[in-house]
Amino acid sequence: MEHNAATRALAALGHATRLSIFRLLVQAGRGGKLAGDIAQTLCLPGATLSFHLKELLA
Repeated sequence: MEHNAATRALAALGHATRLSIFRLLVQAGRGGKLAGDIAQTLCLPGATLSFHLKELLA
């Protein structure tokens, strides 16, 4: 992994909510997890979850 890409990825995971989302997705495996299920599990409004997912994809 390129140094800059690794830095961006680690920075994204440096936020507690994004780390929680990432952990849920890792536990779910290849089947993934529905956005609504993630929001409900973490007690997040949809807009907040959307924001954090966008940051994880960047």
